[in-house]
Amino acid sequence: MSGCNPIGTPLAQKHNLRRDDPILVDATNYRSIVGALQYITLTRPDLTHAVNLVCQFMHQPGASHFQAVKRILRYLQGTLDYGLRLLSRSSLSLYGFSDADWAGCLDTRRSTTGYCIYLGANCISWASKKQPTVSRSNAKAEYRSMSTTTAELTWLMYLLRDIGIRLPAPPVLFCDNTSALHLIVNIVFHARTKHIELDVHFVREKVAAGDLVTRLVPTHLQIADVFTKALSKDSFHGLRSKLGVLPSPTSSLRGSDKSNKSLATN
Repeated sequence: MSGCNPIGTPLAQKHNLRRDDPILVDATNYRSIVGALQYITLTRPDLTHAVNLVCQFMHQPGASHFQAVKRILRYLQGTLDYGLRLLSRSSLSLYGFSDADWAGCLDTRRSTTGYCIYLGANCISWASKKQPTVSRSNAKAEYRSMSTTTAELTWLMYLLRDIGIRLPAPPVLFCDNTSALHLIVNIVFHARTKHIELDVHFVREKVAAGDLVTRLVPTHLQIADVFTKALSKDSFHGLRSKLGVLPSPTSSLRGSDKSNKSLATN
C-alpha cells in the first residue's frame, strides 16, 4: 500500500459493516494488519474509532472489512508525518468530552462509547468502545458513556495526586445531551431509570460530592464525536486538529526546503 492514493478520512460515512460478509478473506493477514494498526492508535487518536470498528471482525473477516482496513492504510499514507502534539507549558485543568453513538452497531444495536480527556491543552487519554448492553434511549447511552468517562477522570485525578500534582479545580465533564445531564442532577428521574445498572449512578455521587462538574457542550463542539461515528472530511479534520494531531514541524521545514530549492533552480 506504499504507492496507494491517500484519502481524507479513515472511515466512510456510510460503511454498513456487518458480521456476515459472504466473501471471506485471509484471516491471518487481516489480523496482522489490524494488530499493527492498534499500536498506532497509541499516538494517533484520530484512528481510534476506525480501528476499533475493524477489530470487531477479527474472527471472520470478509471482503468489505478488508476494504475498510485498506481505507485506513490509505488515510495513513496521506498523514505519515502527523502525530500527537504535546505542549510543555500548559495549565493543570483536567477535563473530558463524552459522547455515544446510540444503537450504532448494525449487528447488535449496541451503542458506542467515546471519550477524550485533556490536561490543559494536551489530550492525554481517549477511547472508543462498544457498550456491554443495549440502551433503550439515546439519553441512557450517553449516560453510560459519561459513567465510563467519569471513571477515567477519577483514575487520572488520583494518578496525578500520587505523583504530587494537585488540580486547581475539580475535573469538568462535557456532554452534548441535556437529558443525560438532567439524570445526574434530578433525583426524580432516577425512579424511572432503575433498569440502568446501579454503578452508572456513581456519576451523580461524584457531582454531589463536588468531585466532578458537568457542563453542556454544543454538538458542533463535541470533540468526542470523532470516537463514536464516521464523519465528513471537514468535520473530521476540524476535530482532528482539536485533538492535537498535527503535522510534524520538521515535515513543514522539509517542505519549505524543497520549495526553496525549486525556486532556486527556476
